[in-house]
Amino acid sequence: MTETVSEQQARTGTADAVADPPADTAPTPTARTSTAATAGTTKPSTSKPSTSKQATANRRRVRRLAPGKRLPYSRLVGPALLLVIWSLGNLTGTLDPRTLPAPWTVVRTGAHLWSAGTLSTDVTESLWRAAQGFAIGLTVGVVLALVAGLSRIGEAVIDGTVQVNRSVPTLGLIPLFILWLGIGETFKVAIIAIVVYIPIYLNLYSALSGIDHRFVELGEVLRLSRWQFIRQIVVPGALPGFFVGLRLGVTGSWLSLVVLEQINATNGLGYMMFQAQNYGQTDVIVLGLLIYGVFGFASDSVVRILERRVLSWRRSLNT
Repeated sequence: MTETVSEQQARTGTADAVADPPADTAPTPTARTSTAATAGTTKPSTSKPSTSKQATANRRRVRRLAPGKRLPYSRLVGPALLLVIWSLGNLTGTLDPRTLPAPWTVVRTGAHLWSAGTLSTDVTESLWRAAQGFAIGLTVGVVLALVAGLSRIGEAVIDGTVQVNRSVPTLGLIPLFILWLGIGETFKVAIIAIVVYIPIYLNLYSALSGIDHRFVELGEVLRLSRWQFIRQIVVPGALPGFFVGLRLGVTGSWLSLVVLEQINATNGLGYMMFQAQNYGQTDVIVLGLLIYGVFGFASDSVVRILERRVLSWRRSLNT
């Protein structure tokens, strides 16, 4: 069917309207000015001050993940708090003095024993036994770990034997060592050495075997000698594990000493505590425990200080 003239005119007018919009729809100067102003106002959002503020805010968020700056003498807070609770318990009568004497009673007992000369002798003997056992255990643990960690043959011979020794209770070896070495000082030092060398060996061997193989490849590319590789790569990489084992070994020497000094001993802190048990002297027993605790805390602090100085190149949460 043919279209009428009116329909053709209507369709032509619609197309012209679409093709040529009316002049009043074009952006006016006011609209262009507002658009430019809007563009101008959005520009400073990417300026440097805003970016620096955002970077500062991001750094602050990252810093919150860390524990924060280390507080001086923070490790003394816990022992001091326990001492305060202990004193308050005795002052208020919550703690029976026959069960746990007051701190001032223990200090007075220690001063009396020191002036009598018995406490100084016991402390000296205990320190000497612990030092001998620790020195032997440290030497044996380091040598065995180096041989097992740097040699496959050494690993095959040594590691399994040490793991078996670790599974056997060390204090259970006391009767056998008494038969082998006698009831004197030798077996005491030997037991302390065994208690010390096991954690030192385990941690140092684990650190040596856990060194990333990419460092080995780097040493091969740089054509380092065997000694250079050990000195520049192996030793720095194994030091953190060594210090962990050293701290455990120091603590182990004191833990084993308190038991060994109660077996056929004539002096030492363990002997003093054993005699106090026979006479019901609770204050002397608590005094011996406090001295052991002080020695253990002090030796661990010395190892921590040494570790911080030797590993000053390493940045960690503890620094």
